[in-house]
Amino acid sequence: MRDQPVINKKGPFPVELEKGKDYYWCACGHSKRQPFCDGSHHATDMTPVAFVAERDGTAYLCGCKHSKNPPYCDGSHNQL
Repeated sequence: MRDQPVINKKGPFPVELEKGKDYYWCACGHSKRQPFCDGSHHATDMTPVAFVAERDGTAYLCGCKHSKNPPYCDGSHNQL
């Protein structure tokens, strides 16, 4: 059985991304560096979501960990 993610925030984390840079979004919710991974998932069966920023600027990353389009917020927090 998969662990359930910890809901950090019922809303997105606005973050500044750099085009072409690799990022690792925390899928478990245990990271102290939200919304990014700090390795805390090792105590779970979850893994971070690796992604490359498609452009420079602000992105809204999921804080509730229930997005259907991770790592980006899709409004799923409104259903929690």
